[in-house]
Amino acid sequence: MPWQRTIQKKASCTGIGLHCGRQVHLDILPAAEDSGISFVRTDLPPHPILRANIEYLADTSLATTLAVGEGSGCASVGTVEHLLAAAAGLGIDNIRVLVDGPEIPILDGSAQPFVELLRNASIVQQCKPKQFLVIKKELEITDGDKVARIEPGFGLHITCSIDFDHPLISPAPYRFQFSECAFERELAQARTFGFMRDMEMLWARGLARGASLDNAVVIDDYGIANSEGLRFSDEFVRHKVLDALGDFALFGMPVIGRIYLQRSGHALNTQLVRAVLADPSIYDVSCNRDSHL
Repeated sequence: MPWQRTIQKKASCTGIGLHCGRQVHLDILPAAEDSGISFVRTDLPPHPILRANIEYLADTSLATTLAVGEGSGCASVGTVEHLLAAAAGLGIDNIRVLVDGPEIPILDGSAQPFVELLRNASIVQQCKPKQFLVIKKELEITDGDKVARIEPGFGLHITCSIDFDHPLISPAPYRFQFSECAFERELAQARTFGFMRDMEMLWARGLARGASLDNAVVIDDYGIANSEGLRFSDEFVRHKVLDALGDFALFGMPVIGRIYLQRSGHALNTQLVRAVLADPSIYDVSCNRDSHL
């Protein structure tokens, strides 16, 4: 039986927020069994807590943002998906993230720096069994030509395809079978990406103020602007799977099932989470990771 996990000691880092463009510091702390993953805005009184579950989802515009409260009392934390993906990829269930700004640092644009932080903090087993969300029947949601579907299966499998009008971005589907080793080998290093032609539009919307060639793959009309090139030939679709793994952390527990994503993004990913949890006939909760119902 798999057991819940946390970290043994504090892990810390400082970096730029991708969209806010501000220096942000965070501390990742151990947390008790069954407490899940939570974010604490230490720069705001009275240190509001935002939990990594779908009830706290506030926005999915180019990133996944959690929020709590209303009006002038609203507190949010954006770009949580890479840290959530790192925790999910390493099988970590319970951590407390203290952050002194509105966004998790983008670091190098992938989940790899968070993986290294969490590994260096020593992942430890806790005293309660891990729970899994086991998919019992198929559910599909669409938005035009975008599709997100989940169905029963052994373990976690994600098949993803993307479609951008650029010769370097292949529409061929990428298939990922989850394991900790596969996550670190195949997904963790895949960076966020964007098109040079979109930057002025994003800046006008107050977004991507912290974007640079140090934290994103930038695509122009002819190729990759980054001098070091790509980390994988299909880094773009791998990053979409990485993002999806972070979004699916909002289920609040690991998923057992097969997921198919076609041109999906944060919005459709999280709509799928909400739709599944809204219908208890679709899933069961089990402590057996080999469950197949």
